[in-house]
Amino acid sequence: MTVVGPFGLNVRDQALEADVQAGLVAVEEGLLEATKSEVPFITEAAQHLVRAGGKRFRPLLVMLAARFGDPSAPGVVPSAVVVELTHLATLYHDDVMDEAAVRRGVDSVNTRWDNSVAVLTGDFLFARASQILADLGPEAVRVQALAFERLVTGQILETAGPVDGRDPVEHYLEVLSGKTGALVAVSCRFGAMMSGADEQVVDVLTQYGERLGVAFQLADDVLDIASDSHESGKTPGTDLREGIPTLPVLHLREQAARLGLPEDVALCELLDSDLSDDTRHSEALAALRAHPALEQARRDTVRYAEEARAALAPLPDCDAKAALTELCDAVVHRAG
Repeated sequence: MTVVGPFGLNVRDQALEADVQAGLVAVEEGLLEATKSEVPFITEAAQHLVRAGGKRFRPLLVMLAARFGDPSAPGVVPSAVVVELTHLATLYHDDVMDEAAVRRGVDSVNTRWDNSVAVLTGDFLFARASQILADLGPEAVRVQALAFERLVTGQILETAGPVDGRDPVEHYLEVLSGKTGALVAVSCRFGAMMSGADEQVVDVLTQYGERLGVAFQLADDVLDIASDSHESGKTPGTDLREGIPTLPVLHLREQAARLGLPEDVALCELLDSDLSDDTRHSEALAALRAHPALEQARRDTVRYAEEARAALAPLPDCDAKAALTELCDAVVHRAG
């Protein structure tokens, strides 16, 4: 049993491990090349998060999905660079919106420089991703454009909140499907598509990626409450401080409205207070960590991961399918 990629993913086939590792090395080189500019300051800002590392979850999915066709096809690595550049660009923008101080264990760009630099650097990364896409053909451009539209729509829906009468949990899962599921699905789609896999295989892997992406974000929601900054690489409770209603909070509010328990109502009132105060923020984090709502969010993470696993059923048994299946377990493991 050998190990490759994020989360300590087990890969049983040494040839698959070697090929995936080689692909990820090529992606890393491509990321550094794509973030170079004739302006040294732009290069420094654009490579800030690249050099900080990361799970490279989306490029890994590209590499594994490509195993269902020709993994050495020329579009595979560039498409992986595209999805990671797009993801990185959204992180620059997210940190401005969230006023986050830490990302991947280092100062966020908006903290190190300012919000304007962070926003413009994110735009620069989007532009570089578009340049690479142009060489991959009009279908790749169309797929990425649709995913980007869904990503932005998800972010807007999160900002606007649910309309009157809409179940907040259903609304939130729709947000995640756009914000995270769309780009993870495209990662699987690009890998299969660029490798020349059959259209049915492309569709199956896209559905898998959509569900895995939601599970991945739900695991992040749990980590935002349950982990420390050393474990997650970012400031714990960032969403909590900004009043962003992640799934544990939504489950808490639903239980408080349904049962009316005094301790639940009191915790909701604490969450509605000014959590820029470090004492109140720490108190809210501690209470949520002990609340059943956190475990309920973990169960939801497991459910989406199991749906992702089930989506793989039509694919032929092979080491790549086994690795994709194991990713479902790895995502759940992150959520504890």
